[in-house]
Amino acid sequence: MLYTLKRILAHADRHGYAVGAFNINNLEILQSIIETATEERSPVIIQTSEGAVGYAGMDYLLAMMRTAAASPVPVALHLDHGKDLKIIRQAVRSGYTSVMIDASTLPYAENVAQTRKVVGWAKKAGVSVEAEIGAISGVEDLVSVSEKEACFTDPGEARRFVRDTRCDALAISIGTAHGPNKSRGRPRLDLDRLKRIDSLVRVPLVLHGASGIDPETVKLVRRNCRRVGDCDRLRKAIGIPDDAIRQAIRRGIRKINIDSDLRLAFTAGLRRALMEETGTIDPRKLMTPSKRLMKDVVRKKMRLFGSRNQAR
Repeated sequence: MLYTLKRILAHADRHGYAVGAFNINNLEILQSIIETATEERSPVIIQTSEGAVGYAGMDYLLAMMRTAAASPVPVALHLDHGKDLKIIRQAVRSGYTSVMIDASTLPYAENVAQTRKVVGWAKKAGVSVEAEIGAISGVEDLVSVSEKEACFTDPGEARRFVRDTRCDALAISIGTAHGPNKSRGRPRLDLDRLKRIDSLVRVPLVLHGASGIDPETVKLVRRNCRRVGDCDRLRKAIGIPDDAIRQAIRRGIRKINIDSDLRLAFTAGLRRALMEETGTIDPRKLMTPSKRLMKDVVRKKMRLFGSRNQAR
């Protein structure tokens, strides 16, 4: 069932859980997400980055996502980290039910101006808008924010930003990071800051850069690394602990983005298939371990976020 982001997050806010927003790039990733959402009876947000649009094409992605949205659970189709206004406008016109405008690295006034422009387009089409205040560090897909550019969200500024833009959801920066290397040490979320923001802001809050980077999956990716010659891959990978995610949900986070964990699972499964299934060149068989591992990721996240059995 096709829903707007606003409608999905309103239910999550009333009942105190978070909804997973999972990035897709191809059919196998999408199948893994929607099959698991149906099995778990969980609402889900399927999202594409601008990089995914450039790779697969918006029309192809939308055709797959619309098929997935015919499932019996609430599904939102979301453009993640929109920076190019032309792509955002195309998404609004093409059938996405939600878009993100990410102008978080710009000065406050420019961020507001761009966000208000997108809100104006989207509201006329019945499309939800996610915006961001405070810049999250890290590199993932076409998003790249240096530690120097990154900044935590100011609670008072967040309240003013929502009032000035009329966005439907707000992504904030409290210590997460994009990519598989979240921190030089154990990541720590500023939960007091989150609690303060939640007390001041009247729209659902979003956490980006929140993948857990499961150590066992990292081991699978790094297995036989000497043979392959890539032992530096993921050498310092570290993610956000599950307990920190639980605490963030209790303090108001309602949408949690997951991309790196899916990439890890996809890579681990494909690597295993290529190493062990040496008698086949059938891409369907080579993708099977990846799908199984990605479904495990999605299932664990839905249970961690509390969205299981929340589909109406």
